[in-house]
Amino acid sequence: MSELSLFFAQNVACDTTEEFVVSPRFKDKEGNPVAWKLRSMNEDENQECRKGATRKVKGKNGVYTSEIDPNDYMAKLMTASVVHPDLKNAELQRSYAVLGAESLLRKMLLPGEFAALGERVQALNGFATDMNEMVDEVKN
Repeated sequence: MSELSLFFAQNVACDTTEEFVVSPRFKDKEGNPVAWKLRSMNEDENQECRKGATRKVKGKNGVYTSEIDPNDYMAKLMTASVVHPDLKNAELQRSYAVLGAESLLRKMLLPGEFAALGERVQALNGFATDMNEMVDEVKN
């Protein structure tokens, strides 16, 4: 196999999925915490999240600039990574009296749970990789 072929799509590990217990408050019939299923995404999907969180803001002299709302971006990134529960499910949204996956996620979770899910999603998508860890990994 040539060195270049290592980068071919069929030779690259695709989406990574994992289970993560976001909160002990969500329990199964036996009283055990229910794990949420999370997935990684590609940069195209990340761009869609970023684009959805970008707003035009009127600045000095009437000039508009683009600004990303970091809270909105993070919520979009998280909802795009959550596979289960289905945050787009209308019945689930109705049970919390909200419309939209981001609103549902904010309503379902306590602030600390929301932050923990955000950290896990970032790590799953490669945002939390420490540069020193990457250098050590490449050396080995």
